[in-house]
Amino acid sequence: MPIASQANINSKKAILDLSMKYAIYTLLVMICWQSTAIAQQDTIRQQLDSFQNAQLDKQLLKVRKLAQDREADSLKRTDLETQVARLSSTDNLQKAELMDELARLRQRDALRLTVQKKQIDSLRKVVQGFPVILLNDTLFQVFVRQGSFTAQDRALAIAGRLKEVAGRYNFRKDSVVVNATDLSADIIYGNLLLVSVSDQDALWQNTSRELLATQWRSIIVKALSDYNLETSWQVLFKESLLALLVIVVVCLIIYGVNRFFNWLRQKVLNQKGGRIQGFKLKGLELLTIDQQLTVLNFIFIVLRWLVILFVLYLALPVLFGIFPYTRDLSVTLLDYIVSPLKRIFFAIWNYIPNLITITVLIIVFRYVIKFFRYLKTEVERGRLTIPGFYSDWANPTYQIIRVLMLAFMLIVVFPYLPGSESPIFKGVSVFMGVLFTFGSAGALSNVVAGLVLTYMRAFKVGDRVKIGEVNGDVIEKTVLVTRIRTIKNELISIPNSTVMSSHTTNYSSEALSSGLIINTTVTIGYDVPWRQVHELLIAAATDTDFIERESPPFVLQTSLDDYYVSYNINAYTRRPDKQAFIYSSLHANIQDRFNKAGVEIMSPHYRAVRDGNTVTLPANYLPGDYQPPGFRVDPSRNHKRS
Repeated sequence: MPIASQANINSKKAILDLSMKYAIYTLLVMICWQSTAIAQQDTIRQQLDSFQNAQLDKQLLKVRKLAQDREADSLKRTDLETQVARLSSTDNLQKAELMDELARLRQRDALRLTVQKKQIDSLRKVVQGFPVILLNDTLFQVFVRQGSFTAQDRALAIAGRLKEVAGRYNFRKDSVVVNATDLSADIIYGNLLLVSVSDQDALWQNTSRELLATQWRSIIVKALSDYNLETSWQVLFKESLLALLVIVVVCLIIYGVNRFFNWLRQKVLNQKGGRIQGFKLKGLELLTIDQQLTVLNFIFIVLRWLVILFVLYLALPVLFGIFPYTRDLSVTLLDYIVSPLKRIFFAIWNYIPNLITITVLIIVFRYVIKFFRYLKTEVERGRLTIPGFYSDWANPTYQIIRVLMLAFMLIVVFPYLPGSESPIFKGVSVFMGVLFTFGSAGALSNVVAGLVLTYMRAFKVGDRVKIGEVNGDVIEKTVLVTRIRTIKNELISIPNSTVMSSHTTNYSSEALSSGLIINTTVTIGYDVPWRQVHELLIAAATDTDFIERESPPFVLQTSLDDYYVSYNINAYTRRPDKQAFIYSSLHANIQDRFNKAGVEIMSPHYRAVRDGNTVTLPANYLPGDYQPPGFRVDPSRNHKRS
């Protein structure tokens, strides 16, 4: 191959290799950029949530500040009213000043109350109260703190006091009363304070303090009465009988499950040798009959215990739910099943829009890829021709476009995948990208070389080629390797990167159109006329099989050496796969032709001493009366010497 052509191929290879690496690095950068963008969105969302929480805390702090100011004004107003009451009728001037100050305090309190109501109305939609729970029932909710107790602490403390009262056997609902003071309305049972209702509680419930206390008292009385009714000995006796009935039903279900699986096991054993004949996969026996029965028996045992455990698990919440003391445990056990199922259901329901988006994207990309596949098929069949684009380029070009389209689809679909916003998912994605980049460097070079070889059209499957020192027929071209079968029927796999770095000789590319020239060199002495040698060589080539008759053979004299002339016989053939046979036949025909003509072939170097020597022709080509010449002696030389 000329040096300029080799340099051109190397430059093309370098350009394509660089382009492919650039495309892969660009794809990885896009994936990393997408992950970074999603991470930035998560950070922005977290910052926004933090900002909203800070604003909410600030508004709640303003509400509490207004409440404290109103309480301070209320105390001051009470003190002023006390001073006014103590003044005598003669202190009209001082009394008027105090009344004016009281009017200002009332006006300021009314203004603060209006502002506080507006703020509470805006916060009521976003602030969640803390429930007061008794026997798994929410009685009411607490929104504001009181003293050093937060709203959650108040709710827990109220629930604890209610449980203490509910546990008393001598509970009387008439003993629950509301005691109103200047700052609060207290709900009391005997000497125990159950709830202290303040003006702030009333504002959050959008009612008055006395009305809210009355409502809460009614709720508390009903809850405590229901609790006492449920814990009476008559109810407990009925609940015990019901629990016993549940236990009996569970035992019967377990007994039925055992009977069913025993019947099923016996049914399977009866099929031994019938439907149960072992397990075979394409003639390979994976399980014998006994092994298959053992596996089925093990499966039945596992299924039986799973069903029994499931029945027991469902029976426990029912059993615990009968008694009021264990209903919390019943709810907890049910939550272990219901809560995951509920989360799964809502997660699936909330994911439906993203699933629809992913489905639409996949359908769009699928039909785009099908369109390119249709173009590929049309180009391969010759129905669609593109100037400068060969039909054997269609499939690799389609594969490249398909990979790029799938990669782009993955980038577009990635944000809609479940868990794509999770840091673990992002970390795994980046790790896989880095691992692919550094772990596939060798394989990637072979892929790039395979693509370059495809577009170079250096050879195709079925061609007789010589790659480096390997000579044979190409039987397979893959993305990674090229496989060649030699003339000795040896199968050699050559990495595409090695093919790119070696020179390639293709014997088949021009054989069908112009013909492949078979040539060999013969050396003949100067004593033989060159025209005779030409005739003999052309006749030998004509006698050879698979030599084209339309293009006559020709002879070139390649050199004039010391003892012989080098003649190069050239003949055309269209069967490059028969080179070994053609060369062998040509050499045999050359020997036959030259031996018949009595012409000695001087290869390798041969110096003939004709005086007294037999000629080098085979005996069957010599006349029957042939006698080797004798040695000639010159007597005159010997006489002169004597």
